[in-house]
Amino acid sequence: MERRGSVVDLQSGLPSPSPQDPLLSPESHMDSFGQEHVVEVFKEEIEEGSLDLLGELEDTEWRDTVQLCREDNTLMRYYLFEGLRFIWLDRKGAFCRVSVLNEDWTCKDLYGFQKGLSHLEQSSRRRMYGPNIIDVPVKPYTKLLFEEVLNPFYVFQLFSICLWIVDNYFIYAVCIFIVSLVSICISLYEIRKQSVTLRNMARMVTNVTVRRRSGVEECVSSLDLVPGDCIIVPQEGLILPCDAALLAGECLVNESMLTGESVPVLKTPLPASDGRYSSETERRHTLFCGTHLIQAKGVGPEGNGVVAVVTSTGFFTAKGNLVSSILYPQPTNFRFYKDSVKFLLILGFIALFGTIYSFVVLFKSHATWLELVIRSLDIVTIAVPPALPAAITTGIIYSQHRLKKQGVFCISPPRINVCGKVSLFCFDKTGTLTEEGLDVWGVMEAGPAGFSELVPEPKLLLPGNMLSGLASCHTVTLLQGQPLGDPLELKMIESTGWTLEEPERGGNELDAEFGGHKVLAVMRPPTQQYQALGPSTGEPVAIVQRFPFSSALQRMSTVTVAAGGRWPLAFIKGSPEMVASLCKAESVPANFSNKLHNFSSEGLRVLALAYKPLDVNTDLKNIERGEVEKDMQFLGFLIMKNLVKPESPRVINILRLANIRSIMVTGDNILTAINVAKCCGMMGSDEKVIFVNVIPHTNTSLPVLRFNLETGGTTAAQSSVEVITQGLYQGGFGYHLAISGKSFAALCEYFPECLPKVLLRTTVFARMTPDQKTQLVKELQKLNYCVGMCGDGANDCGALRAADIGVSLSEAEASVASPFTSKTKNISCVPLLIREGRCSLVTSFSLFRYMALYSIVQFSSILILYTMNTSMSDLQFLFCDIFVVTLLAFVMGKGGPSRELHPRRPPASLLGLPVLGSLFIHSCMSVLGQLAALFITASQDWYVPLNSTVFGTENLPNMEDTSLFAVSGFQYIIMAVVVTKGYPHKKPLYHNVLFLCLLIVLFALMTWLVVYPGAWVCRELQLYDFSDMDFKLLLVAVAALNFLICFVAEALIDLGMLNCLRLLRGKRQSKKQYKRLNALLANSPSWPPLNQALSPTNQTVIFLS
Repeated sequence: MERRGSVVDLQSGLPSPSPQDPLLSPESHMDSFGQEHVVEVFKEEIEEGSLDLLGELEDTEWRDTVQLCREDNTLMRYYLFEGLRFIWLDRKGAFCRVSVLNEDWTCKDLYGFQKGLSHLEQSSRRRMYGPNIIDVPVKPYTKLLFEEVLNPFYVFQLFSICLWIVDNYFIYAVCIFIVSLVSICISLYEIRKQSVTLRNMARMVTNVTVRRRSGVEECVSSLDLVPGDCIIVPQEGLILPCDAALLAGECLVNESMLTGESVPVLKTPLPASDGRYSSETERRHTLFCGTHLIQAKGVGPEGNGVVAVVTSTGFFTAKGNLVSSILYPQPTNFRFYKDSVKFLLILGFIALFGTIYSFVVLFKSHATWLELVIRSLDIVTIAVPPALPAAITTGIIYSQHRLKKQGVFCISPPRINVCGKVSLFCFDKTGTLTEEGLDVWGVMEAGPAGFSELVPEPKLLLPGNMLSGLASCHTVTLLQGQPLGDPLELKMIESTGWTLEEPERGGNELDAEFGGHKVLAVMRPPTQQYQALGPSTGEPVAIVQRFPFSSALQRMSTVTVAAGGRWPLAFIKGSPEMVASLCKAESVPANFSNKLHNFSSEGLRVLALAYKPLDVNTDLKNIERGEVEKDMQFLGFLIMKNLVKPESPRVINILRLANIRSIMVTGDNILTAINVAKCCGMMGSDEKVIFVNVIPHTNTSLPVLRFNLETGGTTAAQSSVEVITQGLYQGGFGYHLAISGKSFAALCEYFPECLPKVLLRTTVFARMTPDQKTQLVKELQKLNYCVGMCGDGANDCGALRAADIGVSLSEAEASVASPFTSKTKNISCVPLLIREGRCSLVTSFSLFRYMALYSIVQFSSILILYTMNTSMSDLQFLFCDIFVVTLLAFVMGKGGPSRELHPRRPPASLLGLPVLGSLFIHSCMSVLGQLAALFITASQDWYVPLNSTVFGTENLPNMEDTSLFAVSGFQYIIMAVVVTKGYPHKKPLYHNVLFLCLLIVLFALMTWLVVYPGAWVCRELQLYDFSDMDFKLLLVAVAALNFLICFVAEALIDLGMLNCLRLLRGKRQSKKQYKRLNALLANSPSWPPLNQALSPTNQTVIFLS
């Protein structure tokens, strides 16, 4: 067994290695976050010839690739990393993900597995791929305890406890030990509980029917499934234990576990093309692991025969990928967490100074060496508070609890603080900004003379192909007699008045009725009126082939026949631009663009339909999609009204007032998106819209970038000078850019130097594919935006996970599609999340500053007492640390967020001037207050100096310790009030009733301890009982003055008093790229250059004849 290994990029899977490449050296493993790991490499003997057998099943390219490291026997070298298996490939000279063995499969290759694998083939593959299980490790309590105790926080706690015990601080040491023990137990319980919950969700073992090469079907455990296995899906469905490509039959699938989308999706057979298979591009033909197959409809005589081929197993499945993202999340690159570590180092340096000082003072006092060591090390436990990391998480815990009560669930609590710094939010359109359902607004048929008049209800259409297309071009299916499917298609069918009928199990009556074709569904008209001229409103049609909607293709299609198998027709439905491009040019009306522009400008959702007759002798069952979707005859438009949700304009306005930029990322038409953006308030009614058009290069021309201004429904042909005089470029965002997915892709490829400027000014991104949405989020993050993304989870999963803050609008309590899931089906959760994020961030800042000031106050008082040859008693430490500081820190974060979003975001840097300046001023005031109390005590007539022959607690009780204890006790409470922020990101302090009551109680308690403590309290706390009441009141007055000065200083700092110091260093540019770019564009009145053809810089095009 070897403790070495290397791996290529986890994201790509395939390496491009050279033996000299340092990243591929066998000593290191670099993950996708750039972190190196030590891995344990295993060797396993496999049967002779099994690799050759595997090679026969793969593409010929892999025949010599899968020749693994051979010694005396045939050995396979592999290791596991984060659940993924990596094997050594000689040809690549590196360890590669085992999935590379099947990721070059084509769709046609998958059909080659339809006969199944033999037992020998299955056994060989199982050795290569390993068991099909998503196994979340659940560590035993003993191992968790060991790992938790080795946490630097608990190591420091253990060191402190040992030190206190040696120093005879038994009571305090026991209390801290109990608190630490309870904290560890709670932490272990929560960690194990989360691991068990995740394992129960991820781990699934069931029995599956597989087909063997011999033709026998046998029931096997899902653990034994491997890529290439042919599985038979039962009619009643199942929860799938792997990713599989559907080859025969249809399946109705609930994918809410993966996407959060509650609407079931109809999956259809994979087309047998020569293209490379990808589960992302073939989503509508892929059954994903963990999804619930509600029902399956096969091609067999009894309705069985639903066949699928396994494509991925274990952590290589879609579910495995999502579970892996939870187990091994992307590191949170948040400044607050980075600065926390730096600040602890600063406190460490202060502790070092205190240690040296106390050592010198104690050495001069002739303390023993044991006392020297103990007292010097004790300073470290005071200057660096062990409870600091735990304290700053309380604000997050309170915010998470409040969010849960509001129906917002979080699976990544540290991201709550990140919400407080969001500067840009992306919104999906349909189902997010607008209502999920649509209402049919009308139908407009195309003809030789152009478009007809608008027909408000499709059922009023004359018999013809348009009505048949509306009734049959869909993927709606029946479940227990109820139609299920896309809300748009449900509305479309409802508007025609036709009814859906599906074949009964084992029945072939419908097949016989429609000429022996295998019928998937039948659409019957409302009345039985048979027409002699062709399929019409009176004659039922049968759907015999379906090609589902694809976001990338922007269309779907079906093949239908009339009774007796007559009149086979192909129908297509999709985006108007895409459908028109697939139609014969002469069938598309000349005013197509104008009509589409008019409808889209009004915010209407426009779909186009087309058809073409097919030859009667065509094999409709095996016809390819590419053959169907070409040379179509344009039919017309289906126009639907998509209403904006009433909450959307209000939320967008809230974000705008808070200086949080809102943009729309949608797959819909660009004009429809612009209309919705104006209705929501993303664009002002008086603001101009400029279209960004990028034309890719051809064999005879360079790529071209144009900025076209649209006014009054037509593209303006004005010069930039004219535009400037109209005030287009005045006032920052006086204009908005809008871009389509095609232009966005071309812009990234040919004009990367223009991309940042375009991103800074674009409000609408239309016709965007899921991959482009993810790419957009990443490009915005490169500009240093803190990006939020809100969508329904259906086709936004990649963008939701890539964003700093992803919010999925889903009914699931915890969707793995994004860090946050809201049960409220509108975007009102977004300002709530940002307000809670700001509240949590401000609370974390307050707690951090409070714990730091508490340490400095105690640090300074102990050093002063060391200088005076004395110290605090054990119970004094206990009272201050447990009953004052810990209680205050625990309840300080309970205050809720402000009801409004302020235009200014809270700071995220602990090392900024306001934070460091505030800490410095308050520390100085605290030290001065303690010294003032000491000098006032020494100036009294009855003052008796300390006994200089003894040191430490042997000098207790004494006047110096008692006066410092009184003032420092007040200072702990004072600092809690001073650093607790209210306006503008949190509710005022008086809303936190528990905190306010505790403050009053502690102030009263400290006043009582100073003014009239009583003999018993003085004896237990080892306090000196002053008889001079005026002196006692003077100590209270010193504390009150300390409070007043610190409170006023903090108020002045909040008002920007320290900003004058920035004038000394001069004005600096912002570190955020988007702010620097915004300032640059504000001084560039000629950008964007309108109606000019821009060519790319440094672009070389080879012209081919």
